[in-house]
Amino acid sequence: MIVPHFYENPQILHEHTMPARAYFIPASVRRDDLIEHRERSDRFQLLNGTWDFRYYKSIYEVTEPFYAPGYDRTAFEKITVPGMWQMAGYDRHQYTNIRYPFPFDPPYVPQDDPCGAYIHSFWYQKDEKAPKAFLNFEGVDSCFYVWLNGRYVGYSQVSHATSEFEVTSYLQEGENTLAVLVLKWCDGSYLEDQDKFRMSGIFRDVYLLKRPEKAIRDYRITTDVGRDSAVVKLELQYDMPAETVIRIEDANGTVVAKGKPEQDGELELVVLHPILWNTENPYLYKVILQTEDEVIVDRIGFRTIAIKDAVVYCNGQKIKLRGVNHHDTDPETGYVTSVEQIKKDLTLMKQHNFNAIRSSHYPSVPYFYQMCDRYGFLVIDEADLEAHGPYMLYRKDDTEQNRCSRWNEKIADDPVWEAAIMDRVQQMVQRDKNRFCIIMWSVGNESAYGCNFEKALAWTKQNDPQRLTQYESARYRNYAVTYHYENLDLYSRMYPSLQEIKEYLEQDGRKPFLLVEYCHSMGNGPGDLEDYFQMIQKDDRMCGGFVWEWSDHAVAQGTAKNGKKRYLYGGDHGERLHDGNFCMDGLVYPDRTPHTGLLEYWNVYRPARVLSYDQESGELLLHNYMDFDDLGAYAEISYELTRDGQLIETGKLPAASILPHSDAAIKLKLPVPQTGRIFLKLMYRLKKELPLVEPGHLLGFDEIRLTNPDERNQKTLEWLERKERTGRITVSETDAQVILQAEHFRYCLNKRTGLFESLLFADSHYLNHPMELSIWRAPTDNDGLIKQEWKKAGYDRAYTRAYSVEVIRNEHGVLLMEHIAVVADAMQKIMDVELIWNIDETGKLTAAIKAEKDAEFPVLPRFGIRLFLDRTFREVTYFGMGPQESYSDKHRAASHGIYHAGVEELHEDYGRPQENGSHYDCDYVEVTNAAHGLTVTSEQPFSFQASVYTQEELERAAHNYELTESDSTVLCIDHAQHGIGSGSCGPEVLEKYSFSETEFAFGFTIVPFEKKDKKE
Repeated sequence: MIVPHFYENPQILHEHTMPARAYFIPASVRRDDLIEHRERSDRFQLLNGTWDFRYYKSIYEVTEPFYAPGYDRTAFEKITVPGMWQMAGYDRHQYTNIRYPFPFDPPYVPQDDPCGAYIHSFWYQKDEKAPKAFLNFEGVDSCFYVWLNGRYVGYSQVSHATSEFEVTSYLQEGENTLAVLVLKWCDGSYLEDQDKFRMSGIFRDVYLLKRPEKAIRDYRITTDVGRDSAVVKLELQYDMPAETVIRIEDANGTVVAKGKPEQDGELELVVLHPILWNTENPYLYKVILQTEDEVIVDRIGFRTIAIKDAVVYCNGQKIKLRGVNHHDTDPETGYVTSVEQIKKDLTLMKQHNFNAIRSSHYPSVPYFYQMCDRYGFLVIDEADLEAHGPYMLYRKDDTEQNRCSRWNEKIADDPVWEAAIMDRVQQMVQRDKNRFCIIMWSVGNESAYGCNFEKALAWTKQNDPQRLTQYESARYRNYAVTYHYENLDLYSRMYPSLQEIKEYLEQDGRKPFLLVEYCHSMGNGPGDLEDYFQMIQKDDRMCGGFVWEWSDHAVAQGTAKNGKKRYLYGGDHGERLHDGNFCMDGLVYPDRTPHTGLLEYWNVYRPARVLSYDQESGELLLHNYMDFDDLGAYAEISYELTRDGQLIETGKLPAASILPHSDAAIKLKLPVPQTGRIFLKLMYRLKKELPLVEPGHLLGFDEIRLTNPDERNQKTLEWLERKERTGRITVSETDAQVILQAEHFRYCLNKRTGLFESLLFADSHYLNHPMELSIWRAPTDNDGLIKQEWKKAGYDRAYTRAYSVEVIRNEHGVLLMEHIAVVADAMQKIMDVELIWNIDETGKLTAAIKAEKDAEFPVLPRFGIRLFLDRTFREVTYFGMGPQESYSDKHRAASHGIYHAGVEELHEDYGRPQENGSHYDCDYVEVTNAAHGLTVTSEQPFSFQASVYTQEELERAAHNYELTESDSTVLCIDHAQHGIGSGSCGPEVLEKYSFSETEFAFGFTIVPFEKKDKKE
């Protein structure tokens, strides 16, 4: 073996690396633009680009000193740095959530450890004023050895930490050759078991910093904010003492403080009347540290973070963290994250009302935090530390209690790992200590608790007492040992039920409650954001939470024949061990297109809400949910009044002062029509200038239903009372059919099912296949557990049988009185149904359904009727909640109105196909082709779904690009659907959204029509 065997030794983490320090980019002259353009510094030499690369399946294949000068690189290929070698076609991708992708035998990793040899030649010219050179690797997975011009430089690990080597004596004027050997696995991989694709390589920037002999090696900035002033304390460390002048400037460039450090490198400066930094006004001051041959420009924000009486305060104000968990992930580049990618994410977050980010589950690139300072986000910075795998080890006593109590044995509570765990926490804190957006340190994720985390937390609090700490996994421990958790500031939980939160607040509540992960956003979801919002707002001890998670993780692999992008997940790469599409759990698609779950979050967390509206007096009571801004200065409020979806009045509310977390009344007296569905919609638009968000941006809305004497949708009444055609219906029967015929229509009902198998109206065949009673939906990701019960109950193979069909003529048409059932092979009868069809002489079909489900069976996925319309019926108009999909527990970003769309547009194209595109609380839906149409309407609000795909096809296809369109337009008219929830990794659907009724009634009317006869 050509390298020292450090990669299986947890006591050798680094060799010849510099001590961890704060991140900064120096220059020879002052530059204020280095946060997003650090390449503009003349002291920063970026080594990224096209490197020579050779992949080895095993480290034992690396037998020659490839790093030696003049080594023959004929067998090497080209690779982009930064990059992941799997994204370049080497090795293969693998996604696992909890399980280690290798045997659990710490500190040993697979003997045939894959590795990549990198070689890069670059030109170096010594700067006489900055003769020292430091080689920086900001991210390498998992460990690496470095040579420069054939000489060994050092070794390092911790994938998401910066490794810095002084290479002054290794460099030569002119051409230099850098060689790096990167191993896929090392002992550190036992601490990097995060829920992500397992990728390898040099995935962050590589660069040289040129520094003077006399230079600042490290510095720490802390602030003490008082009533009228703030003390800025600087602690500088030098390689060699250097005379330093430090200035603080406000945003206008005015110097507000200036001084020189003492001999010990310390300096205190006072800033009078400081403007405080917060998420709604991210005001930054510049700090300029200038020595004879170097200038460092940094930013500071004056803010405080504290806990009082179990409530979190920022700048003395109670706050709520509207947060999201953020991984570094991109379908084209993997872990590689650029300024542009980060800015795109931060912009979308700001536009959708987030104010906080958790860097799950490792520190992001260092400039990410500078950008959060600039753009106004509160951040939980998390150490590159997750040892989830021990939870999954074989246990003879395979109970949750035993797994949790023994989880910590091998790593969290084993002193062998103390140095490695401490190192990862210290690397994070030291690098990011000057970023004021960071209000909280997290010492890791899902690794259980023990002596090593006790020491890491103690060091963190001692080193930085001004910030808070959290570690959710502290609850997983040896239950025979008592821990006091004195260095943990918050009680944090993942995916608790609302009942569990309530119990903590009532029975304990000594620390603020943080939802460090909640509302798992996998596929069609989450469906419980509003309910968690209400819980968070109800108690000041609830400091907020971080939705899991921001983006779907996927690997892009070209385009399918149907033109769709191919996004791959676990199991698509030939890997044996994987966790499927559990990585597709974000609020945005891999390309950052918003999911409907992101839209739901946006409006749930709008800046203000209507608490009440008195129609008689016109008094509108508003609450400001902002933490710092007066609503009158932050948002402009306009309104729309609609009747049955038609706009009848618009206007703007006068600006009114409403302090943060306060209420105020505004007058808005409106004339309310006597008939129709009347809605008042208030829209909140950004009024002030904010980074990343333009004034006028819609921040959310409220919709209020107003009361009147006749609240029925008048368009619905028109359809129900439609009487254009007359003519007596003739009835003929066979053993299997009832045929209803009039001048303009011919309908055929199957007496074995009680449902129509053909509808001919005005010479147009409406159905391609017989209609069905439907109780099945293509399971969502959040149905992952309940779908097993549904399938066990036979719901996925249920069908309808009729016991009796009685034909009764009346004055205006025909009644079909039916007793039918929903059944499944091998199961007892699922449901008894009384169904009455009333067909009048105009061709309208009205259904009245009474259903009684056997209480032995689980909750229903849905109940309704499914129509297979001729595929020419492609245009849809409806009154209900839109324009995006909406469900009983996921409709807060939708509003009532008249919406028009093609059937294809109503499909939400989740990476793994599933139930989607339903619309809640509808009065009617019209589906048309060029000449004909069909309206379904009811005086009882219903849901509908129109799709080019059947439920069976949505369930069959593993990927959206594999979907095959139906020969029909599939129209589902639903009495109800089971709620969406967030059960893919969270509690069950709340009872109020659960389709748990055993008896219910449903009615609707189907109205076929010719377009030439339709009244607009």
